[in-house]
Amino acid sequence: MLSCTLADATPRVLLASAPTVPARWGELARLRSARHERSSPAGMQRRAWLGRLRRALREGRFVLHYQPIVSLRDRSVSHHEALVRLADRPDGTLVAPGEFLPAAERYGLVCDIDRLVIERVAALLARAPRRSATRIAVNVSALSVSDERLLAFVEQRLAHHRVAPSRLVIELTETASVCDMAQAKAFCAGAQELGCAVALDDFGAGFGAFQYLKHLPFSYLKIDGDFISGLPRSAHDRLVVRALVGLAHGMGFRTIAEFVRDEATMRELRELGVDYAQGFHVGRPCARAPL
Repeated sequence: MLSCTLADATPRVLLASAPTVPARWGELARLRSARHERSSPAGMQRRAWLGRLRRALREGRFVLHYQPIVSLRDRSVSHHEALVRLADRPDGTLVAPGEFLPAAERYGLVCDIDRLVIERVAALLARAPRRSATRIAVNVSALSVSDERLLAFVEQRLAHHRVAPSRLVIELTETASVCDMAQAKAFCAGAQELGCAVALDDFGAGFGAFQYLKHLPFSYLKIDGDFISGLPRSAHDRLVVRALVGLAHGMGFRTIAEFVRDEATMRELRELGVDYAQGFHVGRPCARAPL
């Protein structure tokens, strides 16, 4: 690095030394951030999660629970959603995904978890009776969707277990994190061409979701639960849900309402034209496989 005094600080010398300053600042910032990550309580907790998640993947500590999604027309089960839990506590209680998925995303382990879930669901569907109509939805993170190898993995695991692709629903989560729209479009189109249905989670949660409708092909739109949980008491939520349903149906998509907690909400959803419902009133997640 060049150094200069006021006496020799000619324009040529100043220009020669200037580019090194931002680089040095960036290096110092990275070192400071790394030290903070190592020493801060939050950083130590995140590193603890890293080891815990790696161990869980190695020892098969992730388990699946299944929640039904029913038709609002006749209450028949359309399909189930596979929800991942972490089973590594000494007392046997399960860790909810909201606790461990942020760390899994931060350290790039969420792709391994997504693939594990896909493999287990494919193996489960292979055990269903030959004429079973059981379908299961799996959540796929934005990081996984950005991996161009994921579609081939899905196709290979379904073929290995001799499962018809039409029995798998792929649900895109954290779509706000999708940074490679071309790859996401290729994945969604490829999955549907394969025979899988594709769902968009948390539809209506932000303006970004409407951009995905323009670029990504879907079979289902899952209306964000914030508009559903208070539906019988909120005229505002009813107006929003009605608009979202009209938009979805106009584009040829079916709609699923999450967070359905009572019969009054079921009635409102039926009147608003929503196609399917999911929530504790419909059925709680349980470990029993839906075969």
